[in-house]
Amino acid sequence: MIQEIDEKLNALTAEFEEMKKDGSEIDLERLAEMGEEFDQLAEKASELTPHDKVYLARHKKRPKVDDYIQALFQDLFVQRGDLLGKEDKSIFGGIATFHGEPVTVLGHRKGRDVNENIEYNFGMPEPEGYRKALRMMKQAEKFDRPIITFIDTPGAYPGLEAEAHGQMNAISRNLAEMSALRVPVIAIVTGEGSSGGALAIGVANSVFMLENAIYSVLSPEGFASILWKDSGRAAEAAEQMRLTAQDLLGYGVIDGIIPEPIGGAHHDPEMVYRGIDEVLMKTLKKLRGLSGPELAKQRYEKFRHIDKKVL
Repeated sequence: MIQEIDEKLNALTAEFEEMKKDGSEIDLERLAEMGEEFDQLAEKASELTPHDKVYLARHKKRPKVDDYIQALFQDLFVQRGDLLGKEDKSIFGGIATFHGEPVTVLGHRKGRDVNENIEYNFGMPEPEGYRKALRMMKQAEKFDRPIITFIDTPGAYPGLEAEAHGQMNAISRNLAEMSALRVPVIAIVTGEGSSGGALAIGVANSVFMLENAIYSVLSPEGFASILWKDSGRAAEAAEQMRLTAQDLLGYGVIDGIIPEPIGGAHHDPEMVYRGIDEVLMKTLKKLRGLSGPELAKQRYEKFRHIDKKVL
């Protein structure tokens, strides 16, 4: 259903933009019809299935980490490398300012087209990427900078070279080190948040999700392949996995949902940026009231007791 809604919204948007370009008088009757069509699409979009949300979370036009950083932060100084091996381009970030306050910001980078997808390994970090992320976060702790992460990955890269270079060790070390950081950490799931690849930069004091993002232990296709030996049952798997923002808020896994426009974030990125900006300002103000030890304790308690909230 969502693909049909997306296509119709694109057509309506294109028609409206064409109307504005035309110097002739606007057809008010057609404009009214377009308004009715939009209202109908909005009603349909309010009843999206989990599989529809998977589609939107992976949409190729969905804003990427560099879009969020450019829209929300200033004075970015990009940091590269893990000081041990190589530069993993699937993790992007550095030092920036947020409303005048120095912060460290980082996230998964997927790319916008095939060439960038390949260059950034489709947003699947290798160990060097997680070591780079940890280097940035430990530096942020040293200089008392809040950390903001943007999660959008199908998972950590599962290749032989990644395993040989210590993928499991890199992820597990990030989990342990992030748990004890003595600065505010905020994570936002903007698209896909799958497996340890997502959690390795997601151990935060506050975790938020965009309205149509997903967060789970693996992809619906992987779930279906393991459980039923049939990846074609991904839609059924998505229903059972409880991977939507709405499900996870109810279970206490996340702390809030950031609204998206009708049809997904790519239809009005500015609306999403404003929502994230508001959430970050409120959350940082709250977390800045805690001491370093209190921040580490709050983060530990948050993740330690998720299971009790679910049960």
